[in-house]
Amino acid sequence: MSSAINTARLLIDALTVNDHVFIFELLNTEGWINFIGQRNIHTKEDAIAYINKILANRNLHYQVARLQTSNSPIGLVTLIKRDYLAHHDIGFAFLPAFTGKGYAHEAVVAVLKQIKATATHSHLLATAVPQNTASIKLIKKLGLQFRETITEQGELLHVYGASIADL
Repeated sequence: MSSAINTARLLIDALTVNDHVFIFELLNTEGWINFIGQRNIHTKEDAIAYINKILANRNLHYQVARLQTSNSPIGLVTLIKRDYLAHHDIGFAFLPAFTGKGYAHEAVVAVLKQIKATATHSHLLATAVPQNTASIKLIKKLGLQFRETITEQGELLHVYGASIADL
């Protein structure tokens, strides 16, 4: 998952340290804190350290969705191999000003196409806290189906999954 992807409205490419201002903003949104969790990113240095930690971990793949027109970063699509899940977990988060406009769907579909083309995964999962109804709606629209409810670090998570061939 390293080559850039172009869609009708987006350019999707790998997260870099240069994205620290965007990461600072995204990780401090109400949606990120409520549905993903507090990451204690309070300074530019915190954001850079967070990105460097991601880049150093081969189980974490973060791609930034940018507007084609301005190259402004508006969201993330992630592919994470979590210890407690059998397959990689695809995720997404977008700045509030860009939610409800189809950007997340457009970005995730493009990343899924790239994953299918590279044949690197046979199955994908997605997780969401039960209260995150907007994300769950998109997860289902993408073709992932509810599999189970788990508790991880005291948090209830719904797990959705599908084979790559079905996506």
